[in-house]
Amino acid sequence: MAALIATAINCSLSAKGRSSSTDAMIAVLAEHFAEHDVKVGKPIRIAARNVKWGVSSNEGPDDDWPAIREAILAADILIFGTPIWMGQISSVAKLVLERMDAFLSETDEAGRMPSSSKVAVAAIVGNEDGAHWASSQLFQSLNDTGWTIPAVAACYWVGEAMGDVDFRDLPHRPRKVTETAKMVTANAAHLARLLKASPYPG
Repeated sequence: MAALIATAINCSLSAKGRSSSTDAMIAVLAEHFAEHDVKVGKPIRIAARNVKWGVSSNEGPDDDWPAIREAILAADILIFGTPIWMGQISSVAKLVLERMDAFLSETDEAGRMPSSSKVAVAAIVGNEDGAHWASSQLFQSLNDTGWTIPAVAACYWVGEAMGDVDFRDLPHRPRKVTETAKMVTANAAHLARLLKASPYPG
């Protein structure tokens, strides 16, 4: 079984502080990806970096996106982590998706975007409804920018609306989260290996 690499991004709104619930959900996926010989690097917290607004791959001096883009595209799998805010993905997540819009004009000679034959999954958490809507926002945008979405591609948890308990603070991981994480990682690793061995022809 060939080893794979996954890059995780955390689109929490906060740049500093202790590990977020998004980090905790990414860690769940990393744990189960390890069972499939997929190495997950330290999550990249987008809000802690100087990622400029825009729709190109380089928005000028001091833009941290080019290095992040390189790390994302060097991997076989992208773990896209986002919290739910006001029932939808975070503004930071939208910033990342907008920067990936540049992929549409960066195709190779076969018409393939830089993300072609690479797999993307989602890690979503929140204290309100919106996980399915957040998934649809993410996966439509990721599909548009060339990523491949496997079956059962989102692992999520939503707590009581306006509740005081976050995913990172749960005393026990919900059984359904574990079951879903196992399916997400198994499917993603399987598909990533297939695509690595036989990429899209363009």
